[in-house]
Amino acid sequence: MKKEKTCRLGKVGGQAVLEGVMMKSGDNVALAVRKEDGSIALKNSTFVSVRKKNKFLNFPLIRGCVNMVEMMRLSFSTLNDSTQLLGLDDMEPESKFDKWLQRKFGDKLMNIVMSIGMVLGVILSVGLFMVLPNLATMWLNDAAVSAGGPLPSFIQNLISGLLRILIFIVYLLLVSRMKDIKRTFAYHGAEHKSVACYEAGLELTPENAATCTRFHPRCGTSFIFVILIISILVTSFINWNTWPRWAIISTKLLMLPVIVGIGFEFLMLAGKHPNPLTRALSAPGLWMQRITTKEPDISQLEVAITALKNAMPEEFSGEDSKSDTVSQEAEAPADSANENPSDTESASNHDPA
Repeated sequence: MKKEKTCRLGKVGGQAVLEGVMMKSGDNVALAVRKEDGSIALKNSTFVSVRKKNKFLNFPLIRGCVNMVEMMRLSFSTLNDSTQLLGLDDMEPESKFDKWLQRKFGDKLMNIVMSIGMVLGVILSVGLFMVLPNLATMWLNDAAVSAGGPLPSFIQNLISGLLRILIFIVYLLLVSRMKDIKRTFAYHGAEHKSVACYEAGLELTPENAATCTRFHPRCGTSFIFVILIISILVTSFINWNTWPRWAIISTKLLMLPVIVGIGFEFLMLAGKHPNPLTRALSAPGLWMQRITTKEPDISQLEVAITALKNAMPEEFSGEDSKSDTVSQEAEAPADSANENPSDTESASNHDPA
């Protein structure tokens, strides 16, 4: 049984969406959402990573950066698909301007809006987590210079890193107070619990999943937190006191792919090889999941299990997926993630969720 449990680790991961869950196993992707009438709408699709086509992109460190980009693309398409399954894109526009937009752009309108939102989100994230903490640290260093001498480079890196962590925690606490986000965080918990139930070798039922943990080391929340910690360690080896400000910020931005690559390798190691060391190193990220995951109800666990079983058709073929309304659409292979950190959230996450 222990060997079977080990073989199950890292085989499936997912992402919480509005009123639903997406699960991915290998090239299979399944999205399940709970509709207003109580039925479960389902969409199965296939996504193939570019890392399967180009072995160079699958090298350690490089594959982490590729995975992050692919997970962002997958998250974008998944969020779009969830609104379609819920019927939100079929709602009649209320204002004349909305109607004009609908006539002008048609079905492309949602893609345009979400693309703009994603770009703005990336810009906001860079500003909040990279530019603002570094500028604040520079101002503190200027004050120290005026008082007698510059802060040691290690102290500057530590302050900048702690500010990024503080901003991240405050951001999560604020968004977690929103009603829709609370429900999404509950589906995030359902996603983790169903994956934990599968990896524990238990029968995949809502009742069994309810007894499992809602914290998972391969979560997108943990990924972001690990990146924040690693950024402190990596940048601590450079003496920034002689650098101009624009060079400091630019260099730290250029170092981000390396930091992301290291974080990805760590999460893969922690997810597939649980031991006292990886558990201790994963603990801070798991603590953060107390904010981004909530205890789900049985109906939310049913949705997550439906997605998981449909993402693994070979293993769960012929079983009742508890889906009353099934909307299946075959898609041509597209670029996506091959590894499955549990919510790609990346967050950004694949998941802040």
